[in-house]
Amino acid sequence: MKKRMQRLCIYPKDVQRITGRSERYSRNLIRRIMQELNKKEHQFLTVSEFCNYAGIDEEKVTEMIRD
Repeated sequence: MKKRMQRLCIYPKDVQRITGRSERYSRNLIRRIMQELNKKEHQFLTVSEFCNYAGIDEEKVTEMIRD
């Protein structure tokens, strides 16, 4: 049995699935989190950073975004 690779980065579509909100809201939320974490535009937001910000269990999020 092959072990699935787990993604490190989170994207607006993932935030959409998790929150049930629009893509626009998801993009703005990711932008807001990145500003608070002082990340540059070319850097990615990780799943764990999103979970820490949102207060959501990381295991639940990784289940939701599994491809």
